[in-house]
Amino acid sequence: MVEQTARRRLNKAAGLASVGVAGVLVLAKLWAFAATGSLAIAASAADSALDLLVSATAFMAILYAARPPDADHAFGHSSAEDLAALAQSVAISVAGVAIGLSAFARFSAGAPPVLRAEGLGLVIMGGSVALTLALVLFQRWVARRTGNRIVAADSLHYLGDLIPNLGAILSLLAARYLGVVIVDTLVALLAAALMIIGAARIAKQAVDSLMDRKAPDAIEGIIAALARDHPGVRDFHDLKTRMAGSQIFVVLHIELDGDQSLREAHDIGADLRQKILAACPNADVTIHKDVWQGG
Repeated sequence: MVEQTARRRLNKAAGLASVGVAGVLVLAKLWAFAATGSLAIAASAADSALDLLVSATAFMAILYAARPPDADHAFGHSSAEDLAALAQSVAISVAGVAIGLSAFARFSAGAPPVLRAEGLGLVIMGGSVALTLALVLFQRWVARRTGNRIVAADSLHYLGDLIPNLGAILSLLAARYLGVVIVDTLVALLAAALMIIGAARIAKQAVDSLMDRKAPDAIEGIIAALARDHPGVRDFHDLKTRMAGSQIFVVLHIELDGDQSLREAHDIGADLRQKILAACPNADVTIHKDVWQGG
């Protein structure tokens, strides 16, 4: 891990790189689509346009979500990430349906589509794959140094985008060297299906967080184990969690020896809180101290 200021600078650089790469890819793929007429490239261009929307919106949402609590938002602004994700899922679904309908229209057409300038399309799509790979490698490097899970998740997102890019290259190769153009339509259908499935997954996660769904069982298990094994904690109860964006809110009651001093009780709670934060860096932890009633 690096120093806090450096972490923020690296995370910001990764976010800006994501937006910049997505913008370049949109322009390049639109040029390739205009030159070739490939629906697979159109699907990839639409996917990159959504990547630009997702990256820009997520970057702004993360900056807003990082603002400290204020008088009107006592628990912070992290739900902005969920609202942004929900809007993104709608946009992704609409684009996926549009690409899918275009692909079905090609199936029902009397004559197969004619692809043009496949060589130019191959060069542009090959460059897109290389640029996406470079972004993924940079994001993973940043994520390792800063521990930022959002950057790591964005890296996985762009890694998944290589599928429609490689599919578009496959369709151009099939059209150029085999004269088979149906591959272009099949790749477009696959890309549309992946976009719709991904949108549904994003929407579910956003709705779960907006509905105060609890943290995953694995995370609650880690917190429970830390409380159970912490020195001075006789027992614990009422462990409650909820998700808001990338943040986890934790409320925990621990039972302590009632004969010890207030300072000792405070130190036990503070040490446990630090352990939970070390295991869950995006957590907001509140610990209540109760007198142990056991024998």
